[in-house]
Amino acid sequence: MASAQPSMRQFSACLRCVRPLSQSNGPLHASAARLLSTTAAPREEVQTQVTAAPAAPPPATASGKDFMKRWGKLNPELVESKRDERRLIRREGTQPVGSRRRRAALRRTEIRGTVSIPFEQLPYQCFQEARKFLLEDRKEKIKQIEVQSARLKNIITQDAAVSGGKQAKEVRIQSMKAHINELVILADINDPIVKKKFEDRLGDMNKPIYRYLANEKWRKYKRLVLEQRISQFSLVPDLLPAFDPIADVDLGFGRRDIAPGEFVDSCVSEQMPRLNVQTFEAGEKLVTVVVVDADVPDPKNDNFTFRCHFVASNIKISPTETSIPLIRIGQDDAKATDPTTKRIAVPWLSPWANKGAPYHRLAIFVLEQSEAKPLDISKVAQTQRNVFSLRGFVDRHHLKPIGASLFRTQWDESMPGVLKRAGLSDQINVEFKRTRIEPLPYKRRTERMR
Repeated sequence: MASAQPSMRQFSACLRCVRPLSQSNGPLHASAARLLSTTAAPREEVQTQVTAAPAAPPPATASGKDFMKRWGKLNPELVESKRDERRLIRREGTQPVGSRRRRAALRRTEIRGTVSIPFEQLPYQCFQEARKFLLEDRKEKIKQIEVQSARLKNIITQDAAVSGGKQAKEVRIQSMKAHINELVILADINDPIVKKKFEDRLGDMNKPIYRYLANEKWRKYKRLVLEQRISQFSLVPDLLPAFDPIADVDLGFGRRDIAPGEFVDSCVSEQMPRLNVQTFEAGEKLVTVVVVDADVPDPKNDNFTFRCHFVASNIKISPTETSIPLIRIGQDDAKATDPTTKRIAVPWLSPWANKGAPYHRLAIFVLEQSEAKPLDISKVAQTQRNVFSLRGFVDRHHLKPIGASLFRTQWDESMPGVLKRAGLSDQINVEFKRTRIEPLPYKRRTERMR
């Protein structure tokens, strides 16, 4: 009997080890029982699995879509709780707009029926902190503007002898005006409202900040393309010795916009083009528009000359008045009875090219008139078409080139009709052919020897 006691203690210890495992892990109680039972346990296990009661079916509910309709209307701009955000993503598949604080503020505004919160007052914490910093910087710039403006007034009223002479005084005044203009730009350049209006094309071009932003945008792409075209087609130095564009010129015929250097059909260019000239300097300007053909063949001299196709002067433009409707200007000149009020000095001549000749470069230059003084149209009308020099025209009338564009034309199917309507029927049958260059005598002998 003594020998049986240790075995009973070992058996009870094993039961104590197995019992916690069976209590903690319910699904494992059968496997624990198998470790210490006979072969009858598997039959009991199978019997318990077969005779187990089936799980209760889920309660009858509506379909998923019908169930999600109970959530009501979810606006991605007004949901403010995490639960509604998850429901919006699950049902609509769209993300909420903006931050939760912003959506909560807009929802409160809608519930109360008050005026919507302005853009600059939306409750973005980082945004508002940044705006505070920018407002402080703007106040500093405004103080500097006030100080510089007071100094400018003192210098204007000051005697020229004290400033070192009249010329030195003018130079100092212009320098201070430029510095004040720079401060005005720096005061508003970081304002998010200003940038938003500029991107939405709602900025007032009479303000320096919007002219500055437009000028920077133009110089980053469109001006580079124009300079490349001018260099590629050798408008400089063929027409002008130098040219620095400072105005954006957009060219178009009818509803079609023309990129610099693009080919235009003769039937399209038969009508006068439309121009849009955007300047980036304050104030009004009087400009002259000149259209020049830089590739007129001269068979007698085996060379090319220039032809003037159009000249119009005394056209007013400004940062807000950018359109130059040449067709409308021509209609107004046709109705005018006073010759001094007309603005077209040389009427429009349709661009044309002979058959077999290379393409023609049609350059359009916008020339600023000195001190915005009107030109005498009768003197400008004396300009000759066939013997034309843009250099001489600019020097004679004291003009400054500020913008340009160009297009190309060549012989096409509609060119005979254009020439006939332009009164140039004698040019329809003119065809240019390449002449065969005879080889030099020593090359002839070499060819015969071969």
